[in-house]
Amino acid sequence: MRPHRLRSTLITALMLATATVSATTSATAAHTSTAPASATAASSLGALTELFAERLLLADKVAAAKYGTESPIDDPARERQILDDVAARAAGLGLDPHSVTTVFRDQIEANKLVQRGLYARWDAHPDERPTERPDLAKEVRPALDLITTRLLTALQEAAPVRADASCEPRLYAAATGSAYEHRLDVLHLRGLGRALPSVCSTD
Repeated sequence: MRPHRLRSTLITALMLATATVSATTSATAAHTSTAPASATAASSLGALTELFAERLLLADKVAAAKYGTESPIDDPARERQILDDVAARAAGLGLDPHSVTTVFRDQIEANKLVQRGLYARWDAHPDERPTERPDLAKEVRPALDLITTRLLTALQEAAPVRADASCEPRLYAAATGSAYEHRLDVLHLRGLGRALPSVCSTD
């Protein structure tokens, strides 16, 4: 199947998932008198999924920097550092540190999913291997750190809709838009799906 047809198929799948989630939550949402305005909710969740997509695309540079070196995809010390940092910053923003670190843990796992997929692709197709090695410390991590700051702000702004019964259908709709906007391929669509589960904090 051609790449653009695969992308179209998976975006359709995301849209179907949105419809399914919407059907299961519509009754609850109908009784939620404090539901955020649709435009505001869509905007705040869209800001999150845009940043998720941007972070996933940076996974390509992370993989290119590490591939063929002794640097592993899994880096528990670096991951712990990131999670401890966002927990402290979340508390300063009045956010629940546990909820925020869960979201960021999903971003880390989504990023590693893409890296592993790229490694497998490059192992199978040497002609597709990157020809340049980005500087992980000077180029890639500063870009990731900037996205971390923007994500914390976006999570703060999205706090009302994250706790609302309408969060999941709106989140998947926003993710579908971000996937289309960034022309994500199959691998990055899988990564985006992995990045979403902990965004909505409804019971």
